Amino acid sequence: MRDTPIKTKSYAFAIRIVRLFQWLCKERSEYVLSKQILRCGTSIGANIEEASGAYSRKDFAAKIQIAFKESLETRYWLRLLHDTDYIPTATFGSLFNDCDELVRIFSATTKTLREKDNSVRESPDFDPESLYTTPNS
Repeated sequence: MRDTPIKTKSYAFAIRIVRLFQWLCKERSEYVLSKQILRCGTSIGANIEEASGAYSRKDFAAKIQIAFKESLETRYWLRLLHDTDYIPTATFGSLFNDCDELVRIFSATTKTLREKDNSVRESPDFDPESLYTTPNS
């Protein structure tokens, strides 16, 4: 399957989250909150990959919805880590903006999926990648 902008963005974000986790463990000796953000922050891209192999529109929508929820959870942990002085403002701002972009993309994608579900029946030639949408691209 081809790479889509959302696959590329979510994978790059996962790399940044892994590096944040490593830094938090090494420099801040923080292991509990950092493990939470590692799980949800890397789960976003994993669910996008799973959505690529969806066998139906419903399966695709379920994986996108999970990725959306994981991005919302990641945003929460980023705010908490920042507000408890575990990560500096510059790092927070950059990661938060990337995460917020993912949230907006998934929000638009789930909206598109709902609209298509209301207007189009399931087709036997389902192509999951045809449903990816990205705002402003």
